[in-house]
Amino acid sequence: MTDWPILSVITFLPLIGALFILVIRGDDEVARRNMRATALFTTLFTFAISLLLLAGFDPDAAGFQFEERRTWFGLMNYHVGVDGISLPFVLLTTFLMPGVILASWNVKKRLKEYLIAFLVLQTLMVGVFVALDLVLFYLFFEGALIPMFLIIGIWGGARRIYASFKFFLYTLAGSVLMLLAMIVIYWQTGTTDIAQILSSPSTLPVDLQKWLWLAFFASFAVKMPMWPVHTWLPDAHVEAPTAGSVVLAAILLKMGGYGFLRFSLPMFPAASEFFAPLVFVLSVVAIIYTSLVAMVQEDIKKLIAYSSVAHMGFVTMGIFALNKQGVDGAMFVMISHGLVSGALFLIVGVIYDRMHTREIAAYGGLVHRMPLYAFIFMLFTMANVGLPGTSGFVGEFLALTGAFVTNTWVAFFATTGVILSAAYALYLYRRVIFGPLQKRELKQIADMNWREAAVLLPLAVLTIWFGVQPGAVISLYDNAVNTLLGQVSAGLELANGVVKEAAARP
Repeated sequence: MTDWPILSVITFLPLIGALFILVIRGDDEVARRNMRATALFTTLFTFAISLLLLAGFDPDAAGFQFEERRTWFGLMNYHVGVDGISLPFVLLTTFLMPGVILASWNVKKRLKEYLIAFLVLQTLMVGVFVALDLVLFYLFFEGALIPMFLIIGIWGGARRIYASFKFFLYTLAGSVLMLLAMIVIYWQTGTTDIAQILSSPSTLPVDLQKWLWLAFFASFAVKMPMWPVHTWLPDAHVEAPTAGSVVLAAILLKMGGYGFLRFSLPMFPAASEFFAPLVFVLSVVAIIYTSLVAMVQEDIKKLIAYSSVAHMGFVTMGIFALNKQGVDGAMFVMISHGLVSGALFLIVGVIYDRMHTREIAAYGGLVHRMPLYAFIFMLFTMANVGLPGTSGFVGEFLALTGAFVTNTWVAFFATTGVILSAAYALYLYRRVIFGPLQKRELKQIADMNWREAAVLLPLAVLTIWFGVQPGAVISLYDNAVNTLLGQVSAGLELANGVVKEAAARP
C-alpha cells in the first residue's frame, strides 16, 4: 500500500472533483444534480481511500509514515507524511466532508462555486495535517483562509462581509509573525524539513526559542481561538452557512491545537515550559468567561460558538500541562469536539432551514412535533456537557487530570467550566425542545428527513463508541505522544544543561 502516493491522492483528489464540477455546463436542475453528485462522490471516495490509510498505519512505529518527497520547480520541497498526531485529523476531515456536502443539498445560490469552494478547502485542510515542510505547511495553512473567506462572504448572513473580513484579518495578522519565525528557523537549522528539524532535540538558544514561540503562538492562538483573540469566531459562525460553521468548528479550529503539538512543544520546549503559566491563565479565563457569555446568548449559533472557545481552553490547558494525560486529553478533546460541535451546528441547520431564524425565543416544544430531532439533539447536548459514556467526557477528564498533576489550582478553576457547560447546554435544550408547543409557526414543522438523519447518525455512533471505547482513538496517537514528550524532555535537558554551563563560567 506504500507503493503508491496515497497521501497525495487523499490531498488532491478533491481538486479533481472541483475541476469536474467546473466543466459542468448549465444551471438547470439536471446540472445542479450532477454537481451535487460529483461533490458527494468525490468526498466519499476520498474518505474511502483515507480508510486504506488507516488500515495500513502502524501506530507502534516510530516517526512518520507514508512519506513522499519531491522537489517543486526546483524551489520548494514537497514532503508529506503522517504520524499518530496528524492521522486522526486527516480522518476527521475526510469523514466530515461528505456530511458537509449532504447538509448543503438545498443550496441554490451559485451552487457550482459553492461546491468548488468546499472541495478546494478540503484539499487545503488535509494539506495542513500532512505537510512536513515549513513552506508547504504555511501555504496550506494560509490558503485555507481564502475559500472560507469566500464561503462566509458570499453565502453567509446579513453581516457576512463584516464577519468574513474580521475572520480573514485576524487569522492573517497572526500568521505573518509565524512566517517570520519560520524564516529564522531556516537560518538557524539550514532546512525547512519538519521531520529533519524534529529528528534531534532542539538546539535553539532559549532566548530565541521564546521569541519564536511567541510568533507561532500569535498564529495558533488566533486560529483556535484563545481568549482574548476569540471575538472573530462568534461573528463568523453566526454569519456562515451551516456547512461553513461545521467545517470551521470541526476542523479549522483544530489547526491551532495541531500547530502547538507539531511546532511549539517539540521545537521550542524551553519556551513552552516558560510560557505554560501564561497559557494556563488564558485557558482558565477562556473556559469560565466564555461559558458565562454563552449562558446569556439568544442566538443558538452564537451560544455554540462560545461553547467551542471554552472547549478549546481545555485543549490548550492539556497541551501545556506537558505530561501524558494532558496531551492525550487535548488530542481527544479536539477529535471529540470535531464530531460534537459539527453535529450541533448541523442540528441548528435543520431547524433554520424550516424556520429561517436562530433565535432561541422563536422555538419551544419541538419534542411534540420532532421526536427524532429531540433525541439526536439530546445525545449531542449530553456529549457537549461531557456526560460519561460519550466522547466529550474522556477528553475533558484526561485534560483535567494532566492539569491537576501540573497545577491543582488550574484544574480546580477549569473544572468549573464543566458545571457551566451543563448550565448553558441544558438551558438551550430546555428552551428549544421542551415546554408547550404554543407558537403557530411550529405546529406544522416536520421532523428530520432521511438526508438529515443520514448526516447525523454516523456522528452519533462515533460519539457513543469513542465514549465507551476511547482506546480505539488513543491507541492511534499514543506512541506519537510518547515520542513528542520524549522530544520535549530531551530539549529541556539540553536547554537546562546549556544554562547551567553558562552560569558556571567565570
